[in-house]
Amino acid sequence: MMMMRAAVGLWVLSAVICVGRGHHHLGHDDDQTVQDTVGDGSANSVSLVNEANKEFSFRLYRQLAADADSQGKNIFFSPASVSAALAALSVGAQGETHRQLFSGLGFNSSLLTQTDVDQAFQTLLQRANNTSQMDASEGTAVFVDDDFKPKPEFLQTLKQSYFADGFNVDFNKSTESADTINKYVKEKTNGKIDKLVEGLDQSTVMYLISYIYYKGKWETPFDHEFTKQDDFNVDENTKVPVTMMNMEERFHTYHDHVLNTTVLQLPFNSSYSMLLMLPDVMATLENRICPNHVTKWLKWMKSRTTDVYIPKFSIKTSYNLNDVLTEMGMTDMFGDRANLRGISEEQRLAVSDVVHKATLDVDETGATAAAATGIGITLMSFRHVPVLKFNRPFMVLIIERHTEKILFLGKIINPTI
Repeated sequence: MMMMRAAVGLWVLSAVICVGRGHHHLGHDDDQTVQDTVGDGSANSVSLVNEANKEFSFRLYRQLAADADSQGKNIFFSPASVSAALAALSVGAQGETHRQLFSGLGFNSSLLTQTDVDQAFQTLLQRANNTSQMDASEGTAVFVDDDFKPKPEFLQTLKQSYFADGFNVDFNKSTESADTINKYVKEKTNGKIDKLVEGLDQSTVMYLISYIYYKGKWETPFDHEFTKQDDFNVDENTKVPVTMMNMEERFHTYHDHVLNTTVLQLPFNSSYSMLLMLPDVMATLENRICPNHVTKWLKWMKSRTTDVYIPKFSIKTSYNLNDVLTEMGMTDMFGDRANLRGISEEQRLAVSDVVHKATLDVDETGATAAAATGIGITLMSFRHVPVLKFNRPFMVLIIERHTEKILFLGKIINPTI
């Protein structure tokens, strides 16, 4: 099928869905429009969507970890960005395409209508951007071709519920259009993601973006004086030199005996925290971790003096999520069975690419993320002060502590790549 190659960019900081004209005659899809009834329990809807988003985070992580392209690489992405982009796309989806998006995102269609989901994201995005911290921002944008007229109600919902900025561009001028999108994303991510779109096909008619940016300072910063060169054990046979930060302080930690994982909480100067998870066996942790574990860890963590070692690092990741989302059941939107009639009745549309990029920088003062994070933690007790040294592969999470919303999720197997 001669489908346009559009990129959906989801950086840890930004998620993008590229929609273009399908060139094949599409089959007779189920035209049934999903009933949009306003849910009476908006608080309940927010809770249901928030829980679904957390579950989606770990399901997407496992798909990425299992993907052949991820082997031997760090993983880092923003579940919050990906789910916001796909939820925004679902506004324009109907029939089986809509059902697959809802199911893939973990939304129970017997409990949640599209309107419920839209209102929940409106609340969640308002909450994220109304915090007193100026160091976190989330949002969406839609870039529409000059000659393409989406349904007004589609654009209105994106603007009202997803706070989408709207722009008209000439996708026939692919280089200029890509530059316009990249400039917008670069500005919204404070320069962390400067080239979300690598190229655009001239058959692109719409580009949907979701971005997220977070910069936090540690509640207790590391002292540069104690930062030294050390080894990081990538595996049994491979060591790489890293710059290792060190601090002996009171930290909240928890050892999960079921997962054989030690968890360290590093709070930021805000309601956000980074959780570093150091497992005895990485596969055990990444195959079984779920939102309930995070809830349990935060509840049962104890404060104790610990000698903590964490490598300084900066990583960038880039994903094309087409295959991953297809594996998660979101298949029709990529092909000639796509039903995006909620965007346009006149032209048959399909998704060409879902792209995600993310960045994570960790140093003595704090962390900046334009993606998702995964970190693992090990507990050793060679002396009366236990030592927790992240000198082997670990997972990382950046969460909002009160809602346990997962902003970023990842795995660091080699901080030097």
